[in-house]
Amino acid sequence: MNYHQIDAIDAKELVEGFKARFVHGENMTFAYWDIAKGARLPSHSHVHEQVVNMLEGRFELTVDGETRLLAAGDVVIIPPNAEHAGMAVTQCRILDVFHPVREDYR
Repeated sequence: MNYHQIDAIDAKELVEGFKARFVHGENMTFAYWDIAKGARLPSHSHVHEQVVNMLEGRFELTVDGETRLLAAGDVVIIPPNAEHAGMAVTQCRILDVFHPVREDYR
């Protein structure tokens, strides 16, 4: 068993206002984000499939030109290589799951 306690993991701020705690499995990476109200995620893409799980707050997400306002309970699957960007409308908590592992997040 590979056990982790999220609050015991040091947070990393990868983009201004986006702080994450990472857990890496053999084939997936879990990113537990705390995002400041008004923080913006620049447009980008990556080879990983990404599953966005909204835990708290409201987040405006744009994927390949389509924009949605997400709230707690919403889930979005972002395909590999899809351009995406976003902005925290409120303080947010998001769990992102990436496949394969995000080696750049280790």
